[in-house]
Amino acid sequence: MAETAPVGRQVVYCGVCTLPPEYCEYGGTVKKCQDWVEKNHPDLYARIWSPEALEAATAALSVEAKERAAKDAAKKAAKAEAAEQKQAEKLAKSVVTIKRVERNKRKFVTAVSGLEAFGLDLKKVAKDFGKKFATGSSVTKTPSGGEEIVVQGDVSGEIEEFLLEKYKEIPEDNIELVEDKKKK
Repeated sequence: MAETAPVGRQVVYCGVCTLPPEYCEYGGTVKKCQDWVEKNHPDLYARIWSPEALEAATAALSVEAKERAAKDAAKKAAKAEAAEQKQAEKLAKSVVTIKRVERNKRKFVTAVSGLEAFGLDLKKVAKDFGKKFATGSSVTKTPSGGEEIVVQGDVSGEIEEFLLEKYKEIPEDNIELVEDKKKK
């Protein structure tokens, strides 16, 4: 008797929340997920979120349960909207600080902080700085508990231009240049 090899199942994952579309409703971005699935997989959208599919799914529920489900859905949508707004406000308020710090006499280091608010990986950005400016650069912890990138040399102006050019998600208004004197 010949055994057949198990056949793999093709699973579609949402481009927004990375869950299978059947589970998108449990994530925090239901509306965005629905839009993505409708655009990229209309057949799947029709199966999950079409009015007929929703009606079939709620047909077995009592009137009270349907009302509760509708109320819960509205609450979830409002919560997701509020979270999205909060995230947008946080991004608008966050500032990338580029500090030129004097080490001794004519030696400087440039410290860049506030990049993590824009979802950037500090180690990768530090590596990019090191390559771009041909200097040493590293991620260090600050006394306040955050992290900053320290680049050897006075490259504050060039770093600002590089950030604006390479990382488009950082608005120009959110970059602040500061000059610091002697670092003890």
